[in-house]
Amino acid sequence: MRSKYRLGVDAGGTFTDFVLADAGGGMRLFKTPSTPQDPTAAIANGLALMSEELGEPIRDIVANCDLCINGTTVALNALLQHKGVKVGLICTAGHEDSQEIRLGHKEDGYRYDHNYPPATQLVPRYLRRGIRERIISNGTVRTPLSEQDVRDAVELFKKEGVVAVAVSFVWSVLDNSHERRAAEIVREMAPDMFVSIGSEIYPQVREYTRTSTTILNAYLGPILRTYVDSVDRYFRSMGAKYPVRYYQSNGGLGLGSAVSGRAVYAINSGPASAPRAGLFVTEPWGDQNVITVDMGGTSFDITLTKDGRTNISKGIDFQRYRLGVPMIQVETLGAGGGSIGWIDSLGLLQVGPQSAGADPGPACYGTGGTEPTVTDANVVLGYVNQEALLGGRMPIHRDKAFEAIKTHIADPLGISVERAAYGIFTIVNNNMVNGIRRVSVERGYDPRDFVLVVGGGASSAHICSLADTMGIAKVVIPKLASVLCAYGQVISDVKYNYMAGHPARLDSDEPLARIHDLYGKIEETGIADLKDDGFEDDQIVISRSADMRYVGQVHECTVELGDMEFNKENLPAIIDAFHRRHEELFTYSERQSTVELVNIESTISGRVEKPRLATIPAGGNVDAAVTMRRPMIFSADGTTIEAPVYDGAKLGAGDVVAGPCVVEEETTTIVVEPGWQASLHESGSYVLARAV
Repeated sequence: MRSKYRLGVDAGGTFTDFVLADAGGGMRLFKTPSTPQDPTAAIANGLALMSEELGEPIRDIVANCDLCINGTTVALNALLQHKGVKVGLICTAGHEDSQEIRLGHKEDGYRYDHNYPPATQLVPRYLRRGIRERIISNGTVRTPLSEQDVRDAVELFKKEGVVAVAVSFVWSVLDNSHERRAAEIVREMAPDMFVSIGSEIYPQVREYTRTSTTILNAYLGPILRTYVDSVDRYFRSMGAKYPVRYYQSNGGLGLGSAVSGRAVYAINSGPASAPRAGLFVTEPWGDQNVITVDMGGTSFDITLTKDGRTNISKGIDFQRYRLGVPMIQVETLGAGGGSIGWIDSLGLLQVGPQSAGADPGPACYGTGGTEPTVTDANVVLGYVNQEALLGGRMPIHRDKAFEAIKTHIADPLGISVERAAYGIFTIVNNNMVNGIRRVSVERGYDPRDFVLVVGGGASSAHICSLADTMGIAKVVIPKLASVLCAYGQVISDVKYNYMAGHPARLDSDEPLARIHDLYGKIEETGIADLKDDGFEDDQIVISRSADMRYVGQVHECTVELGDMEFNKENLPAIIDAFHRRHEELFTYSERQSTVELVNIESTISGRVEKPRLATIPAGGNVDAAVTMRRPMIFSADGTTIEAPVYDGAKLGAGDVVAGPCVVEEETTTIVVEPGWQASLHESGSYVLARAV
């Protein structure tokens, strides 16, 4: 670390999490309610907590940070709520409706459901303007660009109050001169309009995917740019010596100047850092198969890492919109601590996806919420501290939690409040188990081969139940679980993805020189960007991949090439890697068939020095950590058990506690159910396993 501190900030829907790492291995955790109307207010509140605890002025803390890293849900929330900006589309004439045609089908799971409504179009039909121009599949111009058509489109956009323009022409990946000229005209006529160019945002083959990604970038770009400008300005005003880095959906950091123009890379910014943290906290045991779960106030996020490699998706339907750029594969459910319990029209108890969020929050917070949430159920079940959370900063009102569940669930169903609370607990657990199955079982992985790593302030109360149902034998809960994503940010590298389309058959040596040169060209850009950011040659790592398919196939698959050069000597190994990958995905390969390249991609990373964690001192007196005993419920019949509550700060390395019990850390509560035990490792993580 270049300075005294490193700061990670993860802005969630309910809480904003902070991790402050110091050069000596210390790690301080802070949480404060999110302020969606002004995200910098939550950052200021978090810094005020740090200042109070450290006894240092905020300006000194910020000035002594080598990196200030921000993960944000601002782009995701804007997409979820359809609160992006007004967008106009400039496309090749005749292709105005490609986004509604959607390649002729609905999303997987709804393909044959005629009642499933179409996705809301982010660009209304009258703002999609077809331009007379045409580049064909060999990269030559068949129809020159009609600049007058572009000018007419911009005049309409100005009249209609359009804020951002997406420019996407057919085969622009082979010649983007028409797109670049159209963008120049937009900027000449409307300098304040945000312009998103398809061949820059997603320079790969597939017109539908490229246009959809470009529209998404335009829809969210101005919002993310305003956010980045606000955060950057705030940290500069606080004396920051280095620029703020932003966490991207591809699992790496990026400068605000790079991220603000590529909003699609920030859509899943927050949860994308969890796999990096999950691998880090399991290093002492050498675990490389990791499932991370992160239950916050609003959502439950799941990622899977196999053999140390986290699943990365491209060309997926995300929230019903096709997104081409690479992003960490995150399964997100509406199952957080703030998820609301409700009774459906059939009289059945349901939980979520609607959430009480930060405002008004669960009923037990006493901030105006009256509907029963998962957190309220955990209070009634005795799992959560009955008086206050966050080290006493957030009072808990058990009576209000009890009344909310009684009024909305127990009385209508004619059952006790305790049984209703356990019903909420059970249903949300089942929802989360189904999510874990989707990232594991449904993709060919056996969850019993994985370690479950816990993140989020609410996950630890549910984790034994999840592990039991999935048959997972080992659970790791770091003390910093509630800020796992923020911690993942401070140990991550800077990462940029550079792509290009280049369709070419690989049954001759003829295209190899062009492919080699194209890799060099896109990598030259990435290396220059990292060097401008202060990275030296020995800190820069290049990892290549290629989208390939058999000639005649419709879809391609991504093949990881590492640092392999694309040349005559390596071509047999590259083709063999494609055959093996095809067999992994589809159970067969056609080694007699000709292979063709479709797209290329390079991931350019700048290695960042990682802060180290301090070692937990040895324990030995578990009984001294017991703060009280209180009634808890672990069964559907509502029977209570007097179980001990341990102060996590008083436990040491090697200490073991047996369930049923609760371990209270400042920002999370670990529920050790009957039949389980938890041992604290010197690295600062609890390891939960079934008692022997």
